[in-house]
Amino acid sequence: MKDVNDRGTDWFRGLYALHFPDVVRYGLRRLDGMAAAEELAQEVFLVTWRRRWEVPLPALPWLYGVARRLLANHWRAQRVAPPVAELTERVALDRQDGVVRLMDVRSALGRLSDDDQEILRLVGWEQLSPGEAALVLGCHPTTAKVRLHRARRRLKALLRDRPEQASTITGDLGAVR
Repeated sequence: MKDVNDRGTDWFRGLYALHFPDVVRYGLRRLDGMAAAEELAQEVFLVTWRRRWEVPLPALPWLYGVARRLLANHWRAQRVAPPVAELTERVALDRQDGVVRLMDVRSALGRLSDDDQEILRLVGWEQLSPGEAALVLGCHPTTAKVRLHRARRRLKALLRDRPEQASTITGDLGAVR
């Protein structure tokens, strides 16, 4: 990306080309279907253009934060809780035991609070560090690390019936960096 003072059309096009697919994937994990995810990404980039002077570098955590707030506003207006993403449709696994394990995770995630689900998704699925997740969540990096630790602990407790999976799955959600 160029100088912060050069936030014209070329800058925006570059940012869009670089991060539009990431924002769509973020939406796919939280919404039903590609059309809804692409619409979310378009709204995110509309906000980005309007607030282009405020976009920090790196921009991706900021973009995820915008997407998160847009989704929260949508769900608040609908008075519905966000749906748990259909993980089994998003990830193709070769072995049947992997599918069963994924279904267990999906079920356990659905029983966690929205805040726990979000921190686990940001670090595990979006591959953000806890510091980057803190930017998305609007909190201090230490707070994000504590939230991540507690969310992992709660997820592991929900998966405790299948101990061979609990350590594997929570390990897949990324170590605190």
